Amino acid sequence: MAKTRQEQYGNSSISMLKGEERVRKRPAVIFGSDDLEGCKHAVFEILSNAIDEAREGYGDTVIVTRYEDHSVEVEDFGRGCPVDYNEKEKRYNWELVFCEMYAGGKYGENGENYEYSLGLNGLGSCATQYASEFFDATIRRDGYKYTLHFEKGRNIGGLTKEPADRKKTGSVFHWKPDSQVFTDIKIPVEYYRDVLKRQAVVNKGITFRFRNQVGKSFETEEYCYQNGIQEYVEELVGDNAFTMPVFWEAERRGRDAENRPEMKLRITASFCFSKQVNHIEYYHNSSWLEYGGSPDRAVRSGFTAAFDKYLRDTNKYTKTESKIIFQDIQDSLVIVTNCFSTIGCFENQTKKSVNSKFTQEAMTAFFKEKLQVWFLENKQEADRAADQILLNKRARESAEKTKANVKKKLSGSIDIANRIQKFVDCRSRDTDKRELYIVEGDSALGSVKQSRDAEFQGIMPVRGKILNCLKADYSKIFASPIITDLMKVLGCGVEVQGKKAKELSSFDLSNLRWNKVVICTDADVDGFQIRTLILTMLYRLCPTLIRDGYVYIAESPLFEITCKDKTWFAYNEQEKAKILKELEGKKVTIQRSKGLGENDPEMMWMTTMNPDTRRLIKVIPEEAERTSHYFDMLLGDNLQARKNFISENGAKYLELADIS
Repeated sequence: MAKTRQEQYGNSSISMLKGEERVRKRPAVIFGSDDLEGCKHAVFEILSNAIDEAREGYGDTVIVTRYEDHSVEVEDFGRGCPVDYNEKEKRYNWELVFCEMYAGGKYGENGENYEYSLGLNGLGSCATQYASEFFDATIRRDGYKYTLHFEKGRNIGGLTKEPADRKKTGSVFHWKPDSQVFTDIKIPVEYYRDVLKRQAVVNKGITFRFRNQVGKSFETEEYCYQNGIQEYVEELVGDNAFTMPVFWEAERRGRDAENRPEMKLRITASFCFSKQVNHIEYYHNSSWLEYGGSPDRAVRSGFTAAFDKYLRDTNKYTKTESKIIFQDIQDSLVIVTNCFSTIGCFENQTKKSVNSKFTQEAMTAFFKEKLQVWFLENKQEADRAADQILLNKRARESAEKTKANVKKKLSGSIDIANRIQKFVDCRSRDTDKRELYIVEGDSALGSVKQSRDAEFQGIMPVRGKILNCLKADYSKIFASPIITDLMKVLGCGVEVQGKKAKELSSFDLSNLRWNKVVICTDADVDGFQIRTLILTMLYRLCPTLIRDGYVYIAESPLFEITCKDKTWFAYNEQEKAKILKELEGKKVTIQRSKGLGENDPEMMWMTTMNPDTRRLIKVIPEEAERTSHYFDMLLGDNLQARKNFISENGAKYLELADIS
């Protein structure tokens, strides 16, 4: 392993991305990622513009085509994107739309061009064009047909203008995402079906036609919901609703802050209750809010407050009963909301969440008001919904109580482990990732703590040399705080029956809190002895961990070899000799590695902690009887057998013996 000197960082180190490089080199800034998800979002950016036109009443059909070469085409029958000369900007509009970030026709605060729009920032068309292997635009407007061709973000041939070949206006964009920009451009058919169906739901009356190329022909599907979200809710719930689906809408005006412009907000929602189905979807300006944001907070707050008041007013709560929470409502709720605002309030360009104080307050008040009226006008349905919500609440509380009792019974020792002195836990609770490093002493604890990955690597220091568990009886073993603390941290209990184990639980492998138990000691005689004693303890108290391959030994390098500004680590004499042979004729410095506590964090990470570069020895007894024999002979009570073994085999290990 080698480490190189950091390069000089000076004034000439600062650079600026220009033109297409702004997207091609950093696509995740615009699209959220540079993988398949980012590629999908690029498609949605172009689709959004077509949807905005249709929703404004210009055309009632949007056609999306998926080609076998992974290119995409979106066609609308709107007014056609303006591409001719712009007197105000003194440039052609096609340059602004397809080659300039933050240029577009949707910056007006009062809906001059679009009352409500998905496009907000003037980024989508330009960014998608920049991120494409090729991008072709065909636009029909003002009696002309305009064509443009781009390759890897650059225009080829300028703007072509000729008389229109049909009366209908509109735009057609055909492009292929660039595999040099995105790590994956193979957008599956399911994505198109899902997004087009969602858009049909929230843009009632607009037909979305999907064409998928298979060989030389195209498979065609159409999505259209004449009654929008109410029709969708009825489809979701089928015959399983115990309240009738309702549709509510309202308009509100307000501001997110005093210094912000006024916005118009149109709220639409449809919901019902069911014992078999629960489903929640939020949309804003027809974009699906995967992460919710303000609408989610409004639904939670509005529904919980309204139903809590109704339960109190109708005396459905028992005397000492706690209030409902939204989960109790959600378990039986089917609701879809779709709001439109004249000012964009998405959290970022990916449009997966809305963050607007006014939107949240207006929607919360909207649901409280509408539910109060619904309670009065639909008393029987309101009672059925309230009774089911109470049933959900009581079932949840019962399940939580049972779960708490089981957890207390099975993992009481884990609570103790959290209070063990000097034990350093990791953040992850995923037992398939967690690793426990057992280290010797406080000095090693400090070094390992600085170099570890705190996400999945925990540390348990062993203070001094622990008992030889093959010679000591159980009363001494379980009187040792070092051993009992370590077993509590492991969490799996001990394979010892009776009262000998005191408060330690009986062995259960499913309660093991770690995927790897790594013994990490110095590469010297004392370290080897401590390692052996820890292995002995595990062998006697929980041999299943060794048998099933959970126990590892971390190899520490014996030598640090430096030549100029590079460093190599050798783990044995053979590796040292090999490295020195490669560096023959060069001036080298050889230093025997220090103890773990003296190693710098960078070296510890490279040699001992980093899963990609460390060396771990998996402890697996290939022959259980043979392993048991050697443990008993070398560490057990049979002194004569140990003497005989040393006299017969000791000469083989004289070089390793510490007889100074």
